[in-house]
Amino acid sequence: MKNDNFQLREAILSEKTDEGRIRCLTCMRKCIISEGEVGFCKTRKNIGGKLYTLIYGDISSLSANPIEKKPFFHFYPGSKALTVGSWSCNFTCPWCQNWEISKHPPDEFKNYVSPEQFMRLVKAYKCQGTSISFNEPTLLLEYSLDVFRLAKKMGYYNTYVTNGYMTPQALDLLIGSGLDAMNVDVKGCKETVQKYCGADVDYVWRNIHESKKRGIHIEITTLVIPRVNDDVDCLRSIARRIREEDENIPWHVTRFHPEYKMTDREATPIQTLERAREVGLGEGLKYVYIGNVPGHRGENTWCPNCGELLIERYIFSITKYRITPENKCPRCGTQIPIIGKPHL
Repeated sequence: MKNDNFQLREAILSEKTDEGRIRCLTCMRKCIISEGEVGFCKTRKNIGGKLYTLIYGDISSLSANPIEKKPFFHFYPGSKALTVGSWSCNFTCPWCQNWEISKHPPDEFKNYVSPEQFMRLVKAYKCQGTSISFNEPTLLLEYSLDVFRLAKKMGYYNTYVTNGYMTPQALDLLIGSGLDAMNVDVKGCKETVQKYCGADVDYVWRNIHESKKRGIHIEITTLVIPRVNDDVDCLRSIARRIREEDENIPWHVTRFHPEYKMTDREATPIQTLERAREVGLGEGLKYVYIGNVPGHRGENTWCPNCGELLIERYIFSITKYRITPENKCPRCGTQIPIIGKPHL
């Protein structure tokens, strides 16, 4: 078909079913979509018996961010990533902190940025890498693949900030195209994720495992929400799953602020975040960080062996960096798992 709409591209992952319907294979919802209809996330449409993405390069947000904002604390510290997002989401979280774009269908406000334009902006903003974020980046799969391939040719890193609900096929394509790191948002224990997000968290853990096995740097974030996922049993279940994967995976327990459909409850008490951090450390994790509490000691990196302050942070800035060039603690020599050269 003739296409004068830059954002309309044939989807890369789908299969035909029956009576002209198509199964989308981008995320684990695997929507079956009839002619003229869209899937759950509203970014994939069946047009004439073929599946199309409606948001290729349709950018809702773009900014040059410190990598610590993602958050990545053990990946190219102090560097900047040019970050883009698009529209909509494949989860139903009522607390969404980016609901203005993640709950907005891709039917207005077209703002096309080609992969080549995007990479020119990476260079212009003096960034060291790319990040697909803000809303769920898996929905921007086709665009991500093209951006990542260009970025690797030019010597930049590539990151995803994601709910981790992509299919194995989508994950394989991302890794094969140059994905370097993912921050995966584990939103709670199995019952919590099913109730509030309409998803099966076991698929998220599967993707974390597979990515780690294939050399992708992983950090995990949990937005700790009062009366949703802040009980000790829920937090401990997440910490145990992380430890089973790798005790060195950083876990960010982050403060919730009332947004979207949860403006009726309070921001997460700092004591709750401190308890979550203690739960993680108690379960054997070596690096547990408190997020969205500027100036808290839980923002910093401490040597898990001798307790030495290694990286001091304030919000998204590094104010002190004491890890040696060999990525060791200067006091006791413990190896610290930092990926990439720091940009300080």
